[in-house]
Amino acid sequence: MTNLHTPNPQFIIPAGTQIVARVEILDAAGNLLCPRGAVGVVTHAPLDQQHTYRILFANGVEAALQRHELTIRKQHQQAGLHVSGDALAEYDLREFVIYRCVVGSRAYGLEHEHSDTDRRGIYLPPADLHWSLYGVPEQLENQETEECYWELQKFLLLALKANPNILECLYTPLVEHATPLAAELLDMREAFLSQLVYQTYNGYVMSQFKKLEQDMRAHGSLKWKHAMHLIRLLYAGIGTLRDGQVPVHVGAQRDELLAIRNGEVAWEEVNALRLRLHQEFDGALNFTRLPEQPAYAKANAFLLKARRAMVKGEWPNAANPD
Repeated sequence: MTNLHTPNPQFIIPAGTQIVARVEILDAAGNLLCPRGAVGVVTHAPLDQQHTYRILFANGVEAALQRHELTIRKQHQQAGLHVSGDALAEYDLREFVIYRCVVGSRAYGLEHEHSDTDRRGIYLPPADLHWSLYGVPEQLENQETEECYWELQKFLLLALKANPNILECLYTPLVEHATPLAAELLDMREAFLSQLVYQTYNGYVMSQFKKLEQDMRAHGSLKWKHAMHLIRLLYAGIGTLRDGQVPVHVGAQRDELLAIRNGEVAWEEVNALRLRLHQEFDGALNFTRLPEQPAYAKANAFLLKARRAMVKGEWPNAANPD
């Protein structure tokens, strides 16, 4: 995170930028012309940090200041929030993870000996931290360990939009940790399924196949693993509309999908399969029993219950974060 109190030595503030003086502006006799904290505007910017900026202050005084003697006004106004916001670093927010599961290739049944273990889940921070001026991040990510945990509200909103990654979290068979509150969410996971699956999954696959085709034309190569996952996503969407639950493990499609990943299927065949699955998706939509919209009220009631638990200090911490 950038420290707002330490100027970036490579950044030249452009002319026209409003600044705040960090020092008093004095004349040759030592008389005060502008107090520390005075607002001015950069009228001339130097070519490097060894030279001074020319500043015109609101009272008409002009002065030359070094970079360390001034702060960009917008940054100055947010500096207090930044410094206090560093208090978040005192918390290990992973302590508030209420749900952790494994998704990705290991959940799909497509893993190999070098596959990563992708962990996803939900965290529920205490009310005082959540309600503070500094708030909490919408998600916690650790790229080294392939982990990502969404704050509960963000997770619910994505689930209601039929985000495939989130729905897979709710339906993966590989659950490593679930507090009673998380278990309650899993028990109501059908509330997040709706015909929005058709639009979300179809729309994503169409846009990504277009990018794959562009890569083919531009570079003559293809990301076969990505193509495989797009086909897998169509199969999953069809199964969701048909069966009323998200099929995470690929089951009978495993060999076909692995052949695509390994580049053993011609691009024309993959694209033809994609078009056929789009048609099958259309048919599944016509006969699905899923509602047009997810159960927003039920999801909202669950969130309110969780928030009330936070206020009472009853939120369950993760007993086993590793």
